[in-house]
Amino acid sequence: MKDKELPKIIKVEQKIHVTNLSQVVNRTIIEDLGIVSGAIAPSKFIVKDIIAGIRNLLGKEMKEYTDMMNEGRDKAIERMVEVARKLDADAVVNVRIGGSSASQGSSELLAYGTAVKLE
Repeated sequence: MKDKELPKIIKVEQKIHVTNLSQVVNRTIIEDLGIVSGAIAPSKFIVKDIIAGIRNLLGKEMKEYTDMMNEGRDKAIERMVEVARKLDADAVVNVRIGGSSASQGSSELLAYGTAVKLE
């Protein structure tokens, strides 16, 4: 039986705790590293826009937009965490997510919070 080849490089990334609370439960904040943020401006796709418009006329949920906003929120959080990782943060507290219309056919999502070191 052939041995399976192991990957030559194993990338281990530090898990960064993300919370909308001002503290991490059962942990002490020892250093405030500053505000971190991540943004994305997902654009609508014309076919999805048409389908969503029909659903809107029928009084149904515009699932295409819901999915786009959920994916956008996740991506904005990922980008915020990457900034925190570069600061060697252990957590991001007081996380908030905001959204606005960037232009016709596009919206902006912003995730922001405070990067901290924990004891």
